Amino acid sequence: MLDGVLSLAAPEVLLSVAALVLLLVGAIGGPKASPAVAALSGLSLLVAAYLAAVGPHGVAFAGAFVADAASGFSRAAIYTMSAVGVLLGDRWLAARGDSKFEFSILVLLAAVGMGMMAASGDLISLYIGIELQSLAQYVLAALRRNDAKASEAGLKYFVLGALSSGILLYGASLIYGFAGSTHFTDIAAAVHAGANTGVLFGLVFLLCGLAFKVSAAPFHMWTPDVYEGAPTPIVAFFTAAPKLAGMVLIARVLMNAFPGALDQWRQVVIAIAVISMLWGAFAGLAQSNLKRLWAYSSIANVGYALLGLAAGGHEGPQSMLVFMVLYMIDVTGFFACLTALSRDGKPMETMQDVAGLIRQRPGIALAMTAFSLSALGLPPFSGFWGKVYVFKAAIDAGQWPFAVIGLVSSVVAAFYYLRLIKVMWFDPSPGETDPTPAYAKSVAYVAALFSFPAVMLALIALDPAATAAAAAFTGG
Repeated sequence: MLDGVLSLAAPEVLLSVAALVLLLVGAIGGPKASPAVAALSGLSLLVAAYLAAVGPHGVAFAGAFVADAASGFSRAAIYTMSAVGVLLGDRWLAARGDSKFEFSILVLLAAVGMGMMAASGDLISLYIGIELQSLAQYVLAALRRNDAKASEAGLKYFVLGALSSGILLYGASLIYGFAGSTHFTDIAAAVHAGANTGVLFGLVFLLCGLAFKVSAAPFHMWTPDVYEGAPTPIVAFFTAAPKLAGMVLIARVLMNAFPGALDQWRQVVIAIAVISMLWGAFAGLAQSNLKRLWAYSSIANVGYALLGLAAGGHEGPQSMLVFMVLYMIDVTGFFACLTALSRDGKPMETMQDVAGLIRQRPGIALAMTAFSLSALGLPPFSGFWGKVYVFKAAIDAGQWPFAVIGLVSSVVAAFYYLRLIKVMWFDPSPGETDPTPAYAKSVAYVAALFSFPAVMLALIALDPAATAAAAAFTGG
């Protein structure tokens, strides 16, 4: 029996053991051990991604951990993007004389939490996964203790995160009290049997707590400040894997624990999606700091993903998974570009900083242009195909008015993406940029090539993989 449990949770076991062992290596070796710890952490994450993709399916820990096509697909993507985060962050910190082996350990622990979130089948494992991920991220945001902005970002993230955890736990307690169980399957049976409205009240509170974790409006208040204050490569990590883990967890709760309450939870999810799309689009218009700008962009993009999920059935979670994977690659590539850019040793983070970039760093400027056009939704870039999936799912489910709102918000958001492109291509440069590091450029260029043209081939494999994963949510 133990062998079966270990095989189902092999990626998480591997990462947990790696984190403990590498913590000892770092404590003994000190700062000099940081490159080795980072390399082994990245390797562990890639191996875990492989194990998640090819591992067996089943249920472990009395139903609290579910290894199926959905968790395999999600964990493979989460661990792969976390490995990229280790690469960007460790090299960036080392280049500034602030190398910390703890960075890689924290990413490993956050990845374990995200893996648990993607495979949760119980409210208790849901909470453990969320808190393991969140606690690691609070520390990551404030990792540079001598940076006042980073310390402020970590403090804000922690305080507001604690508030959201309280809301989430209150919702979970209501669900347990009225359904009589914390297992998703038992909750689904109670809802099907006609559990009273207390369960649905609990679901609303639970969704509010989960919406905070994915920075969906109106629970997004931490996002712009944390993105602006945290180190750029750490923001690259925040914007990718944790978002996918949170969205998969929301899908788990809605599709596995509350399939019989589709009409009730759909209203809440659509409301959050619409607010997120509109707020992300309009609030982004006033931003000049690129990290804050893409914070609002992430809020809008979470809204698009939630709109697809609200379609329900099989097409809803499938569209969400495709959209989130394409979004993760784009946003990681964009922040890799920002990681590569500096002037006089200071990060380039504002619109004015990147003025005239095409004449000094044409490769990076072209990559940022591709990511901006993709986020805008311009065909044939990857962002366009992601929006096709979610809007089609919404329209097929009869939610076409909200798909129209999504299209309108995309048009509004196009202003700040096009403004960024205009500044890079046509405005005069304020000065010469520093040399761009190869590791960050490599990540940016690979992501840009994926955005187009590689996405056309990637969709051939991504679509059936997402379809199989969605079937695990719906029991198909």
